[in-house]
Amino acid sequence: MPSSVSPIQSIDKLFRPNGRVFYGWWIVVIAALIQFIGGVLWMQSYGLYTVVLHDEFSWSMTVLSGAFALTRVESGLLGPLQGWLVDRYGPRIILTVGLAMFGIGFLLLSQTDSLLSYYLIVFVISVGVSLGGFHTLMVSIVNWFQKHRTKAVAWSQMGYSVGGLCVPVVAWGMEWDDWRTVAMISGGMIVLLGIPAVQGILHRPEEKGEQVDGIVQKEEEQTKVKNAGSSFTWRDALRTPAFWLISAGHGIALLSVSSVIVHMVPHLTKGVGLGLTEASLIFSLVSIFQLIGLGIGGVLGDIFNKRLIAMACMLFHGSGMLILAYFEAFPMLILACVLHGLAWGTRGPLMVAIRADYFGPRSFGIIMGISSLIVMLGMMGGPMICGVIVDTYGSYEIAFELVAFLSLAGALSFFFAKKPQNLNAA
Repeated sequence: MPSSVSPIQSIDKLFRPNGRVFYGWWIVVIAALIQFIGGVLWMQSYGLYTVVLHDEFSWSMTVLSGAFALTRVESGLLGPLQGWLVDRYGPRIILTVGLAMFGIGFLLLSQTDSLLSYYLIVFVISVGVSLGGFHTLMVSIVNWFQKHRTKAVAWSQMGYSVGGLCVPVVAWGMEWDDWRTVAMISGGMIVLLGIPAVQGILHRPEEKGEQVDGIVQKEEEQTKVKNAGSSFTWRDALRTPAFWLISAGHGIALLSVSSVIVHMVPHLTKGVGLGLTEASLIFSLVSIFQLIGLGIGGVLGDIFNKRLIAMACMLFHGSGMLILAYFEAFPMLILACVLHGLAWGTRGPLMVAIRADYFGPRSFGIIMGISSLIVMLGMMGGPMICGVIVDTYGSYEIAFELVAFLSLAGALSFFFAKKPQNLNAA
């Protein structure tokens, strides 16, 4: 029998479950803006900075990759403390402090003149990005959503993907004027746009007189019972194989992601011979398909088994890296961007949602923080492995091939990461 609810009514119920726009969706919008800022100005533009800094200071790719790896070490080590702080004090104050450091770091970056100062400034920026970015934002979203959690996470991450589409604008600015001017303008944008925006972030729906997913009180009470029964403490979560397998799979996925972020543009400029703007335009294709993948992951993740979807994405990551290593024609380069972007986008929101599904929202911040200690190994390992191999052998083929085969191990990690039972919940 056909449904009597029209698509327009379904959309209206999603966003206005009680006759008004659910405030959780405004938090998603703010989170998307903050991730756009971080994506376009730093995370997805870092490959541009490696090119201009290499040209100006003649620093090796290993040295420049090491700076990026430092940001991931810091993020991982900070993770447990950050998770505790967010669970304890709420995300708004942590985001404000982080974005202030992020902006100040860029202003300092515009004045750097030595390797030591560059590493110190990158450390300041990385602390700011961690406190004022993804991890802190996700704690808020996980607390505001349950039924539509994967959609909310995916749509918030679209800001990061759109930021990737704007990387050519950053490249154009560097070629038209100077990378130092771009860094200074970036710092001002972070402070003037980011800090005011995060004042609208709230930790839990009760602070706004709302309920999880915006549902009516009777349903909300049922949701709270369900969440209370499935929520793990961080100590209980660490005793489950699923925690370690998800963390390992996530870390290996980011081994591939970080390799592309840091080394795709240098590979296309130094190895293939493209210009900086041309290479950044091709890199933006990854962001286009990451954006499409986020839409796919947001829908599929709320319907199908997140673990198996993540496993398939790892196979896409590996295939994309192999093609990027050995492509001989432009269509194959496009295919590499398609595979990597779709895998990155589809898998990304599942990494948050599957942990929330498995371990519940109660200690989500610190569980994510401890997990980041493992995940950071992949995020820092990708750039370092590729940088050392390139400096040693002079090409990216071996580096990208190694990362591709490691993706298979990530697929196996997700395959065996079955949902745990919380034996201490009663």
